[in-house]
Amino acid sequence: MRLTVLGVLAVTLSTVACSRADTAIAANETDQAKRPAATTGNAAAPPVVVAREVTIPAGTPLSIVLETAVSSNGSRREEPIAARVARPIVIDGATVVAEGSRVGGVVTDATQSGRVKGRAHVALRFDSLTPNGSDERYTIHTSSVGRTAESTKRKDALEIGAPAAGGALIGALVGGKKGALVGGAVGGGAGTAVVLSTRGKEVKLPQGTALRLKLTAPVTIHTRG
Repeated sequence: MRLTVLGVLAVTLSTVACSRADTAIAANETDQAKRPAATTGNAAAPPVVVAREVTIPAGTPLSIVLETAVSSNGSRREEPIAARVARPIVIDGATVVAEGSRVGGVVTDATQSGRVKGRAHVALRFDSLTPNGSDERYTIHTSSVGRTAESTKRKDALEIGAPAAGGALIGALVGGKKGALVGGAVGGGAGTAVVLSTRGKEVKLPQGTALRLKLTAPVTIHTRG
């Protein structure tokens, strides 16, 4: 009888011990599951990048640098041109268009200088913006940029007048007053021929030319950060 009681008591103690061990293991697993995952070294969680929309108002200046050379006697209308933003656009302390962003447009006029009259002229219009580091292309409306060649009227007058004076001098030496009149007419005709055969100055905007535009309508772009 005593042996039976001892056996039952031993079984009971063993069962309780196993139950406590299982309970301890389960509690330990639960505690580990609640703990945050260990980080490796000092690595911090990556920053959260938030996309937002920003509207650039009309009237905002846009400084650019030409990447395509343009000239009155070498370009043609509707020829595509490219440029880069030279100064970033900052709104509320944040850069929304970084330096180096791409700007695209077309040549709207390329008029070569005339032989008799008409000064050379070129005009450009930019209509697209691709922010640096982005593939999104935005339509923009900007003021046109135009350049006209300097007038050569004074130079033309000198070219006509100088040969006339020289002809009059030679005519006077050869035939007196009458010779001066004839010589002047001949000299003036020679000067006119020179002017008619020579075109005026052309307009050239080489690569790297700095231009300043202005947005004529607002544009909304997507930024990150």
